[in-house]
Amino acid sequence: MAAVIGDLVGSRASLDRRRLHEELSRAIATVNDLLAPVRPLWITAGDEFQGTFATVGEAVQATLLVRVEMWTVCDVRHGIGWGGTTLLDAGAGIEDGPGWWAARSAIEAAARSESTSAQRWLRTAYAVADGAPGGPDPGLVNAALVLRDERVSGLSERSVSVLRGLLSHETQRDVAEELGISPSAVSQRVRADGLAAIVAAHDMLGPGRGDEQQEGGDR
Repeated sequence: MAAVIGDLVGSRASLDRRRLHEELSRAIATVNDLLAPVRPLWITAGDEFQGTFATVGEAVQATLLVRVEMWTVCDVRHGIGWGGTTLLDAGAGIEDGPGWWAARSAIEAAARSESTSAQRWLRTAYAVADGAPGGPDPGLVNAALVLRDERVSGLSERSVSVLRGLLSHETQRDVAEELGISPSAVSQRVRADGLAAIVAAHDMLGPGRGDEQQEGGDR
């Protein structure tokens, strides 16, 4: 199982924590609808949330989707852990196990990496529990996450709005209408900011439409 732990970066300084909670609730509900988590993302306490996925790829997808959904409100940090999980209390929804310990280790590693010049934009890290079989190589996954997060962190708010639509499998034409800009302006952002590559990589990780032909070739 791929366990995900998320936390809002710098949220304690927020002057409107109720709105922060409402936006996080909306964001994770949107992501739960787009993906098929084993256990849907849920807010555990304060600014932290958790969820479980059948594959690490789907967990990686979830981390990007939550981040772009929360972009205008607060940045988000994630840890992904691969390993076993155990339901300790079904009524209270309390889980434990090596997968969760690995996710906790990963999110702490992501937080530490943010203080280094090479990885200051890192917001996602991955770890495998000791002895857990079947998990992707941490070196490969973390290398990809460094590059993805650096690219996403450098986007403007408007480009993230375009990316959000594309990740939801809207066409460029639909995104343009939604944002009130021209299709050519959307296309320019897709090319200049590498959005097509981000979406293509995202769709390779789990069930998606990365191999489908979009209308007019506008993906």
